[in-house]
Amino acid sequence: MSAPPHRSAHRSEPQAGRGGFGRLLRAEWTKFRTVRGWVVTMTAAALVTVLFGLLSAAGNHASCGAGPIEVACPPPLVGPGGEAVDDKFYFVHRPLAGDGGITVRLTSMTGQIRKPDVIPGQRNVVPGVVPWAKAGVMIKESTRQGSAYAAVMMTGEHGVRMQHDFTHDVAGRPGGVSRQSPRWLRLIRSGDTLTGYESADGTEWVQIGTATLTGLPQTVQVGMFAASPGDLTVTRGDLGGSGSAARFTETTGEFDQVMLQGNASGAWRNDDIGVIVAPDGSAHHPGRAGRSGGTFSVTGVGDIAPTIEGTTPERSLSSALIGLILVIVVAVMFITAEYRHGLIRITLLAGPRRGRTLAAKALALGLVTFAAALPAIAITFTAGGRILRDNGNTVLPVSLLTQMRIVVGMAALFALAAVLSLALGTLLRRSVAAVITAIAVIVVPHVLATTSVLPDSAARWLLRLTPAAGFAMQQSIPQYAHVLGHYAPTAGFYPLPPWAGLAVSAGYTALALGLAVHRLRRRDA
Repeated sequence: MSAPPHRSAHRSEPQAGRGGFGRLLRAEWTKFRTVRGWVVTMTAAALVTVLFGLLSAAGNHASCGAGPIEVACPPPLVGPGGEAVDDKFYFVHRPLAGDGGITVRLTSMTGQIRKPDVIPGQRNVVPGVVPWAKAGVMIKESTRQGSAYAAVMMTGEHGVRMQHDFTHDVAGRPGGVSRQSPRWLRLIRSGDTLTGYESADGTEWVQIGTATLTGLPQTVQVGMFAASPGDLTVTRGDLGGSGSAARFTETTGEFDQVMLQGNASGAWRNDDIGVIVAPDGSAHHPGRAGRSGGTFSVTGVGDIAPTIEGTTPERSLSSALIGLILVIVVAVMFITAEYRHGLIRITLLAGPRRGRTLAAKALALGLVTFAAALPAIAITFTAGGRILRDNGNTVLPVSLLTQMRIVVGMAALFALAAVLSLALGTLLRRSVAAVITAIAVIVVPHVLATTSVLPDSAARWLLRLTPAAGFAMQQSIPQYAHVLGHYAPTAGFYPLPPWAGLAVSAGYTALALGLAVHRLRRRDA
């Protein structure tokens, strides 16, 4: 007779549980919005993020020289994918109508590198090629900078590669090139598909890869090229950190056994793509080419690759640290104020399941923080980028998806930092101690890693192993394996991918919240 009432109570328990958590969530939200100090401080965090971000952007000015006058810097060169690129090389080419290709034998690759001067006033130039120096064959949409292309090349230290449209890189066989051990290179067009091959003897060919360049015109340019990016020198600062400088280099490729397939008519043309012209009309570090019978010598400078030089669009978000500190203060006070005034007993009386009560408090705080941070970061990022460009800065372009990831990801980082601070407040129960601890584990590692205080290796490990890893969400320009660069935190590059960095921050937050729940259950209020 008593069984039916017992089953009815058992079925209604989950419904009460769900309603109970919603009630707790509403109670925590009501608690937050009715304390004027918390609302004012959270609003101030959003306003400070915007205000200091826009002021920071307004203080960044840049100009470029044009003879005796200064002018606005030109916008960055953009490749087919919308990314900023370098497209500077020497090109010996002919028009190719329709399908066809080119086959060459590369017999040597030499060059020179400008090193730091040993004797003041005396140029220190040494023979050699840099690791990503390039010499090979190319099919390019046109000689216009930034136009689509595919190339098969020999590099200084990375063997044979096939690259296309600046960001794509496929490795061929490793090794070098010499007259005793030449390298055969081949690039074939069939419609919009270009296929690269290599051979050690010109008889047995190995396919490296293919590239699909949609929208290629009927007539393209086919030929031989050479390019040589600057020699990167990284120096350590007196207080830690590092700086970098790129010095002039050039590379010369020697080609013979040049064979064209298809309708490649007309005479060979020499073009120094992207050469810098001084105000007096002279070329700065020009390339060159020579021909003796069937042997071509092509010397080039510059690079054909994505560029990482310029102002990144997240520059204005440096002010986010100030807003984040205010968020930390609010988050800690959201729990420690209850301990200080003895209100925690009432909170736990209303929600006797302590873990659920703390989870509701954390969710309410996280949602409030995310809602406040999202528009603040969006305004700072968008308006700050516009101000940087208006002030003459060359701001590197990024895709809409990347912009959305930065804005949403940084708002999520704010929310995680708030919940982590709440957990520390629960564990320590002292406002000052919890605020200092939260700043020490979230803000301080980022400051130390990005302000030339620590060596690069220590800075990278700090941003891998602390909650500050989540700041990787604001990195807009990726690290390219085929572009030599100073990929250090001081230059805006983080050791973890954006979402992996945020996952580290989320992991610390979950761990701290779990410890807080455990302690709350085992300790009297």
